[in-house]
Amino acid sequence: MADTLRYVYKVVDDCVIGTDVHLPAPVSQEPTAYPVLFMIHGGAFVLGSSKMVSADQITDCTERGWIVLALDHRLCPQVKLLEGPMQDCRDALKWVQSGGLDKELAKDPKTAMYKADQDKIVAYGTSAGGHLALSMGFDVEKPVLAILDFYAPKVFNDPFWTSTIPSLERMLPKDLTPEFLNKVYDEKPVPIEGGVSLEGQATKGPNFSDPRQAFAFVNMAYGTLMRTIHPFDDGYKPVDPYLNVSSSFPPTFVVHGGADEMIIPQMSRLFVEKMREVGATCEMIEIAGQPHSFVGRMQKGDETWNQQRKGFDWLQSIIEKGVPAQK
Repeated sequence: MADTLRYVYKVVDDCVIGTDVHLPAPVSQEPTAYPVLFMIHGGAFVLGSSKMVSADQITDCTERGWIVLALDHRLCPQVKLLEGPMQDCRDALKWVQSGGLDKELAKDPKTAMYKADQDKIVAYGTSAGGHLALSMGFDVEKPVLAILDFYAPKVFNDPFWTSTIPSLERMLPKDLTPEFLNKVYDEKPVPIEGGVSLEGQATKGPNFSDPRQAFAFVNMAYGTLMRTIHPFDDGYKPVDPYLNVSSSFPPTFVVHGGADEMIIPQMSRLFVEKMREVGATCEMIEIAGQPHSFVGRMQKGDETWNQQRKGFDWLQSIIEKGVPAQK
């Protein structure tokens, strides 16, 4: 189906949180179970929306026969990382697992032939969305079958996360005041859409007259983002995938750009190393020369597209076989 569906999976006070739903071509007019892929946008947990994921990747996935859910979630900093974005995405997983998606699809004769395959639910995300996809692999009642992570933040106790990023610092105007930046806390209801995508689609860069965009870039530039969106006194164990690696962690494939300065590839290398140390299935490809958020800049069919697509091929092998992909 070409049309994008929209379903609400959660309501918190006056904040209505939904997901865009993209369906594959039906294989039957009778109710049939399809694999489900959660696709989660990036944006430093502060920016972005479900409309900012890659349309080409969505098409690639629906052509594989998957139902794609492009999730929205509440944005920080009005809510903290654990209670906001992470809990919302985990609740979306539980919503599908408890039949919420099936109930919505069954309401319309045009979609009643679709239902979720409960044994084939997987997660994918870019940057902050990659972290949220990884969050569906721990501290949940039933984790996803497998995870595809593109350049997600992790290993939060590394000094990198409190260091300045010079390329971002040079972008910042000199007249940004704390009073201006803190206007983000006045936005009501808690937003699920905010600012510019960090996935490379914007051609003019961030709009620093928007407090939300300015807030995100200032905190990223000066290494204060994680302490701002997660209470430092709580430690990082509740939110850091690296600290939750175990032998039962879902099979995971990591894709990272070799020239990434916003989230250095070493973070992913450390995660993969730890996964392998405990016997969990984890693969990684590092795409030479690619910066952060290359997904929004790549062109379908180019070398970067072909390289990153190996992650989706791996995910498909997991879905088809139900076992970790082999090297």
